[in-house]
Amino acid sequence: MTKDNHSLTTEFILVGFTERPELKPLLFILFFPIYLITMVGNLGLVALIIVERRLHTPMYIFLGNLALMDSCCSCAITPKMLENFFSEDRMISLYECMAQFYFLCFAETVDCFLLAAMAYDRYVAICSPLQYHSKMSKTLCIQLTTGAYIVGNLHPMIHVGFLFRLVFCGSHEINHFFCDVLPLYRLSCVDPYINELMILIFSGSVQSFTITIVIISYLYILFTIFKMKSKEGRGKALSTCASHFLSVSIFYGSLLFMYIRPSSVNEEDKDIPVAVFYTVVIPLLNPFIYSLRNKEVINAMKKIIMKNKSHILKQKSNPLAN
Repeated sequence: MTKDNHSLTTEFILVGFTERPELKPLLFILFFPIYLITMVGNLGLVALIIVERRLHTPMYIFLGNLALMDSCCSCAITPKMLENFFSEDRMISLYECMAQFYFLCFAETVDCFLLAAMAYDRYVAICSPLQYHSKMSKTLCIQLTTGAYIVGNLHPMIHVGFLFRLVFCGSHEINHFFCDVLPLYRLSCVDPYINELMILIFSGSVQSFTITIVIISYLYILFTIFKMKSKEGRGKALSTCASHFLSVSIFYGSLLFMYIRPSSVNEEDKDIPVAVFYTVVIPLLNPFIYSLRNKEVINAMKKIIMKNKSHILKQKSNPLAN
């Protein structure tokens, strides 16, 4: 076959979780509520941080952007996955593939830098509380967030650009529930060595750099916590840091295993279980891990609920007021 004939292949089939039709309604019933909870939890957190002025601090600015990126990740993957549970052809075009991977990679890259910024913010708050406002100013916060979005935009553009060098032949079935680059590499009749190298270099650099900042920050935090004389304060700090570090560990662990492990392109049987963690589980858990254990967020939620409740009661008691 010539390259011209190969280039005619512009559509693929997303195999998804299973070929058994009797299981697909059950999977839809499982993932649809997860999608709704993820979107409501993350976008609700974003709205709360925007509305409540007391939350306009670096930590919550990072948290709001993290929630926004988790929503972006969920929107990029889950709607197509839910549609394919009832679709007969399960087709996706090459350009849809590229768009889906772009938004996923964009969200995950920004997440990496935001998690690193959040870890540094907690390091300054716990280890140098008296210098917090000078070291972690709103200007620095905006610069770190903007930098995360710039790198997050450039990173997927590199990988999407290198996808154009591939031509596809043979089977058009993508053994995945979304259009990731690794399954596409397996379908290419052009050696994807350069693409794999770009994944290793750029994804490896992003993850290595940010995870190093996270680990160093949390090590310093732990040393400071263990020096605390108050058992109550030590227990509270450890509880908060443990939940945060668990979320970070699952996120980075799944990304490292997916894209940086040796021979990752050839181990398609491990793609779906690992991908579920960073595309479904982490966006679902993050709003609860970072907000429900946070008194300031809970108090802000209670304040808004009580304010709305009193407004509704006032309207009921005086319906002609408006």
